[in-house]
This record gives sequence, structure tokens and C-alpha cells, in this order.
Amino acid sequence: MLSFRLSDLARQLNATLYGDGDIIISGVASIQSAKNGEITFLANNRHRAYLADIKASAVVLTQQDLKLCNIAALVVNNPYLTLAYISKLLDKTPQPAQNIAPNAVIDSTAKLGKNVSVGANTVIESNVELRDDVMIGSGCFIGKRTMIGKASRLWSNVTIYHEIQIGQDCLIQSGAIIGSDGFGYANDEGNWVKIPHLGTVIIGDKVEIGACTTIDRGALDDTIIGNGVIIDNLCQIAHNVIIGDNTAVAGGVVMGGSLKIGQCCMIGGATVIKGHMEICDRVTITGMSMVIRPIKTPGIYSSGIPVQHNKNWRKTTVLLMRIDDINKRLKAIEHQVIKNH
Repeated sequence: MLSFRLSDLARQLNATLYGDGDIIISGVASIQSAKNGEITFLANNRHRAYLADIKASAVVLTQQDLKLCNIAALVVNNPYLTLAYISKLLDKTPQPAQNIAPNAVIDSTAKLGKNVSVGANTVIESNVELRDDVMIGSGCFIGKRTMIGKASRLWSNVTIYHEIQIGQDCLIQSGAIIGSDGFGYANDEGNWVKIPHLGTVIIGDKVEIGACTTIDRGALDDTIIGNGVIIDNLCQIAHNVIIGDNTAVAGGVVMGGSLKIGQCCMIGGATVIKGHMEICDRVTITGMSMVIRPIKTPGIYSSGIPVQHNKNWRKTTVLLMRIDDINKRLKAIEHQVIKNH
């Protein structure tokens, strides 16, 4: 069982310790549910009231909130960021695989580095390269001539098609599919003719891809995911998309083909982005937006209508349906006012 003395945590996190440094911390929990032996954090002013009845052994907070605290504390500038590092130290998640499972099917031409683990019923095809410390969970498929970089981890039932490149220290969650064909067809007098996708997918270092997310291979050129990109569950990344370094994509996002997204962007959940255009660096798109034009200036962008009572929504819809007529009447009135003056 993982555990740390509070003073050791303070030293590793570069935090200022207040209270008993010999307290043993073996878990982390929310401020409402934390109990003895656990550490919690205060990063939202709305949760200050919980400090009065806190059951945790210690709390992470700012110097400003220390006066409200009556238990041991670690004082930092950014409690939420510190929580991330504490969670890593106390993480009890098992590894995707250990050693090479006897029933894993590994082609004789595959090249495995040092300390590689492959789970049960996984298939690794010809000329695959798994570099040192790679972990492949159970039931995965790794297609021909794919390369997976050092210390990357795949959870169970991940499918990696042929000739894919994945960088080092990546994490791919269960059910993700990398390198499937994009939605490319030509129409021959009403009949759809499939266009083979001859490109690949290139994924940078320290990329995380959520469960059941699909990243299509390029049609002619490649689909490229930059370094440090994080993609949530159930996202669709179409063929030839390019995502810049350190961009974050929340769940349920759909990206059209040949879209280029810049660095350090944040895409809110359930957003749909049209293909064949570009979004510049440092753009934030709030959830459930529809993006149909290029974005050339950094900033925060939104679209969509917030939820409202059905009765009000019906009235709003009626007005929207009449907006063309209202516009014509307004122009007629403006014209008449100008004429009279």
C-alpha cells in the first residue's frame, strides 16, 4: 500500500508544511468525502465552508485560505496542480500488462525492446517495433510496420492499424482505434467508390488518447497529433487532421478532414469543427460549439443556444423562423425614416 509522511510530500511538492509532518498519507479524496489518512485540496472558494467539518488528515490550499484551516496543511500557489502531482504519487492503478503473456501472438519479425510487456490474446503483426518499457494490454491489435515509442502504454482492446507511428510516454485508453480509413468516397453516377487511404497517423510524445476515440489515417498525406496533446473519450479525428502541440480536446468532439488546429488550444466537449480550414494557436472553443469558419485570432469562441424551458424555447424558435421577415420589415422602416428626413 502506497503511503507518505506529510513532510516527505511537502518536500517532493515544494510545498510549505504547517502542522505535524509525521502524519501518514495513504490516499487522496475530495474535500467532502476525505477521511483520516487521506489528503484533500481546496481550489474553489465555494468549498471553503467544508473546512469547518473536514475529516481529512491534511489539506492542500493557498496561504490566503490557511487561516480557515484547523488541520495539517500544505501551502502552495496552485492547489489543483499540486493535486495532480499528489495523485501521481499515490496512484494505485495496475499496469496494462506484465511480462509477455503465453497466448500473445507475436510475429517473428517484430522487434521488442527491453522490458516490454504484452497482455493476453494480443496480436502483434510483422515488422512491428516496440521500444523499451512499452506496455500493451490484453486483446490489442498492432498492425504491420507500426512503431511504438519508449514507455508508451496501451490499455486493453486498442486497435492500431498498419504503419502507424506513436511517440514515447504516450497513453492510449481501451477501445481507441488509430489508423482506420477516413470517410473518403467518390461518386460515380450515384454509386459510391471508396478511396483507399494511403497515408498514416503520426502521434508525438506524451500524448494521451481517451477510450473509444478514433483517429483516421491520412488519405494521401498523414494525420498528425503533436507532442503533449490530450484527447478525451469518444472523439472523432478525421483523415489528414493536424493538431498542434499541447492542445486539449474534450469528449465527443468531431473534427472534419484536413482540419489544422494550432498549439495550446482547448476544444470544449461535443464541439463539431468543419474540415479543410485552420484554427490558429491559443484558441479556446467552449462546449457544444459549431465551427464552420477559420479562426485567425487567439481568444475564446462560443456558439449554440443554452438550454431553456421548453415554453421559452418554442417562442425563440418561432422568432428565428420569422427572422427573415422581421429583417425585411426593419429595412423597410429604416428606408422610410431616411426618406422622411
